[in-house]
Amino acid sequence: MSDSNNPNVYFDIAIQDNAKDTPDHTGRVVFKLYDNVVPQTARNFRELAKGFQAKDGRTLTYKDSKFHRIIPGFMLQGGDFTKGNGTGGESIYGAKFPDENFQKKHDKAFMLSMANAGKNTNGSQFFITTVVTSWLDGAHVVFGEVVRGEGNLDGVKDSDGVALVQKIEEFGTSGGTPKKTIIITESGVV
Repeated sequence: MSDSNNPNVYFDIAIQDNAKDTPDHTGRVVFKLYDNVVPQTARNFRELAKGFQAKDGRTLTYKDSKFHRIIPGFMLQGGDFTKGNGTGGESIYGAKFPDENFQKKHDKAFMLSMANAGKNTNGSQFFITTVVTSWLDGAHVVFGEVVRGEGNLDGVKDSDGVALVQKIEEFGTSGGTPKKTIIITESGVV
């Protein structure tokens, strides 16, 4: 459950062909964050979902960013709102911040974890697992999980967020390049 001090985070997501503007599917995924275990990492994600004013005046936000890497049977990766291709991103603490801890494990599907380029290189990029990924334990900070969703996907009511994540996974490839454009159209707290 969410509380007023640590509200859940949501993404409204649209799935569309690269060549057309009208989404094929839309929905909402809601994440519970582990504020009590990794407060800095949870704060970074929540603030970026709400929109964070950087010292230089830019707004850092997940809104209008894409899932740039999707590998079926593994994960969906997003959060590169600066370059959009997996080479960018920025945290609320500056470019990168250290690994907070590895208390939470990748021991079930639909975990929310920090993507990084090695030890202590966390920025804004994250991934959602679609299977158990225990080989990532000790290398990527788990800071939340999918708890619910809203929307209607192919006539199936999505009440737990899992259906939308699984639908997005369908548009992945073994190399990670998505077959469709997957956009976070809105993000914030609920």
